[in-house]
Amino acid sequence: MFSPFTREDYSNTKFRGSENLMDVLKHAAVQTSWYENNTGSKGVAERIKLIDLQGAQDKRYCEGDECLDQILVDSLSKELSEVSGNATIVLHMTGSHGPAYYRRYPAEYAGFKPDCRSNDFAKCSQEEIVNAYDNSILYTDHILSEVVDLLKAHEDKFASAMIYMSDHGKSLGEDGLYLHAAPYFIAPSQQTHIPFITWVAPEYAADTGLDLDCLRKTTAEPSSHDNLFHTVLGMMAVKTSAYDQKLDRFAACRTPPNVALN
Repeated sequence: MFSPFTREDYSNTKFRGSENLMDVLKHAAVQTSWYENNTGSKGVAERIKLIDLQGAQDKRYCEGDECLDQILVDSLSKELSEVSGNATIVLHMTGSHGPAYYRRYPAEYAGFKPDCRSNDFAKCSQEEIVNAYDNSILYTDHILSEVVDLLKAHEDKFASAMIYMSDHGKSLGEDGLYLHAAPYFIAPSQQTHIPFITWVAPEYAADTGLDLDCLRKTTAEPSSHDNLFHTVLGMMAVKTSAYDQKLDRFAACRTPPNVALN
């Protein structure tokens, strides 16, 4: 996701030998930080500020080494109170990390019942598995709303924007498949179709020349992980030869374009 390469051009060797998105932002004097509440950054955050919240022992949100994503909202609140200037902050959510979907949301977000209360799907019905997953999505929606509210609360300090993009989808028993990680060429759409959600403050749109009406008209156009690297560089107005305007999801709606190649 954070690589400059498209899926067709990507290899782990090429990725390890190149700068990822966070590296490029840091070199451009953008303050970068990564808050980890999942299984690690896979090397993406090795050279930036990294705060690992797994095992934080915060009894409000954590049980054992796993924490609810609300801990990320609290961390973001603290970060926003301390940071100044241009910044890119990554919140690596646990989201709907399976198979223990029931551990991804508090009781008050168990809106779909009965829900599977085990990480062993053999002990649950199909309905219970789907309900637990849907509850985790409901809670993720709440977390994103909390993030937007925080950004709005700091609008006197920042002209901000938020991107949410999932790394993969989930199979919930369709054709006998569960979870994810099937090879891409045979993976079902449930594992490869992901959300790409953007919220933009009016001040940010005005400052960067982003036409929100134009952007809304493009929502049906396909997007993928290929777009993330270049879209964020465009959003942060980073001038670099690594930027490919054709892969910047927002470039066509930005007038004038705020990124120029070196």
